Amino acid sequence: MKTLFVALRAAFFSAGFVVVWGWVALSLHRRYDTSLGFALPGWTSALGIALMAAGGTLAFACITTFVSRGEGTPAPMDPPRKFVAAGPYQFLRNPMYIGGFFTLAGFGLYERSPAILFFSLPWLLLAHLFVIFYEEPHLRHKFGSPYDAYCHSVPRWLPRL
Repeated sequence: MKTLFVALRAAFFSAGFVVVWGWVALSLHRRYDTSLGFALPGWTSALGIALMAAGGTLAFACITTFVSRGEGTPAPMDPPRKFVAAGPYQFLRNPMYIGGFFTLAGFGLYERSPAILFFSLPWLLLAHLFVIFYEEPHLRHKFGSPYDAYCHSVPRWLPRL
């Protein structure tokens, strides 16, 4: 029963995250695409669907790992209670942000919106700064040496081949 409540909270927070960033993206699309004077070619919509599917699948895998292994949600105000280094987190320290970036960039491609596509890059920079200045210090303080060892063995953004 406890896992069910954690899963419901995770679904609520994740849906809120998608709604907020989707609203921001659509606002940018409506406001700036006409002033930019060009649209992306039609074939980018199919690529966008594939990228959104990949990003959404990765984010969903991260969320389910947080719920099942970490007993928490992706929201900073309701984080996992246990250290999570399983699932996608065994390959990257920040796979959920990568999934979010793929989803956002894919949405830009799907909408054929240069504004959304351009916005996905500063979004990724903001995620990076959030990780560097808040998330990593907080996790280091909360989990100590296991987190330090994890940081030394698992890359932050790009998986090792």
